[in-house]
Amino acid sequence: MQQRPVILIVGGGYVGLYTALRLQKKLSRGQAEIVVVDPQPHMTYQPFLPEAAAGSVEPRHVVVPLRPVLRHCRVITGAVTAVRHAERRAFIAPIEGKPFQISYDILVMAAGSVARTLPIPGLAEHGIGFKTVGEAIYLRNHVLGRLDAASSTDDPAVRRRALTFTFVGGGYAGVEAFAELEDMAHYAVEHYYPRLSPTDMRWVLVEATGRILPEVDLDMAAWTVRQLIERGMDVRLNTRLESVSDLGMVRLSDGEEFPSDTLVWTAGTKPNPLLQQTDLPVDERGRVLCEPTLQVQGLPDAWSAGDLAAVPDVTKPGATTAPNAQHAVRQARRLADNILLTLRGEQPVPYRHEYAGSVASLGLHKGVAQVYGVKLKGWPAWFMHRTYHVSRVPTFNRKARVIADWTMASVFRREVIALGQLQDPRREFVAAATPRQLPPQATPDSRAG
Repeated sequence: MQQRPVILIVGGGYVGLYTALRLQKKLSRGQAEIVVVDPQPHMTYQPFLPEAAAGSVEPRHVVVPLRPVLRHCRVITGAVTAVRHAERRAFIAPIEGKPFQISYDILVMAAGSVARTLPIPGLAEHGIGFKTVGEAIYLRNHVLGRLDAASSTDDPAVRRRALTFTFVGGGYAGVEAFAELEDMAHYAVEHYYPRLSPTDMRWVLVEATGRILPEVDLDMAAWTVRQLIERGMDVRLNTRLESVSDLGMVRLSDGEEFPSDTLVWTAGTKPNPLLQQTDLPVDERGRVLCEPTLQVQGLPDAWSAGDLAAVPDVTKPGATTAPNAQHAVRQARRLADNILLTLRGEQPVPYRHEYAGSVASLGLHKGVAQVYGVKLKGWPAWFMHRTYHVSRVPTFNRKARVIADWTMASVFRREVIALGQLQDPRREFVAAATPRQLPPQATPDSRAG
């Protein structure tokens, strides 16, 4: 009896989750074993991270737990440290226990991307990214915590530093996070901080190129800049972050320096460094070289898609598909169907998709969108953003929870509570459990006599 093939999916993000979902739905029980490996036990729907940070969506609802959803797959919570495809072996480091190896027959490389950073002095010590739900929760608590700190002091230097928020990177992730968090902070100051004024805050967006939102036409990007400036936000184009001092002093390439307690880095991504530990072919940017069918070049039983894959765009000869969620979700569906075709001995089909456009939220009831050539601004764009993304978030369970969050937020006032204890939950317990030395005059010996 022939042993059933093992399909190893490296990564549980967009490509990994959607591929596994489709395979477990289409494959009959026992036809193949599907193994999904990811360091996190959930998939993060990143387009909702700005709304999670702003409090419009419950953070738990922007993640999809892998085990309940992938019931017919083997889910391993751990990191793939290396892949030897010539030997059909992967090396795995689980969250606990000894590393081990796993053999497979078909590989799906879907490890995604990581933040692309630069060797800027102070960035690693003071910056934070915006790719995970943990970072979104941290930023929400941090921003509200800075409002608390500023409202609780009369020191102008402390206030100025606490109320200056710096974001680096003018792509969709950066602009949405920048606008959503400012919208939340503006609301909080107006309603709950009588000792502060919205004009006390300074929000600075730093972008190295001459425009933001490269996915939309230049006129739409320029309109977005004007909207942000009208809200009192500082948008610096053709400007780079030069350094951040130990005291939080931010220095820009245009010569300005200012103190800031908040530095958010959203200046692009790069393929997962795991690819350096594989024998898969990569291009000059470190991406897996793929055929239009999503097969890895020269390796018919290895597949890849998403942020870390160089997939030829058949609609634009010579170009590759953009590293965004729109392509990742559609590529995952095509990839899964192609695996099914090859298992039946049929030929895989090339991935073809015309880019639909982009939508972005700029805060509550504010947005910008360009879809199939139609340009929308303000409330219609914001509504389209929500409609599109709730239709794409995996599982009916998550769709219903996100819609419920939005419904409750439209009825009640916005929640602007900072749960600062989440950043260091053991601090109070450690302080209580640590023996304290009494001052000399309070010791029994000093009172004796």
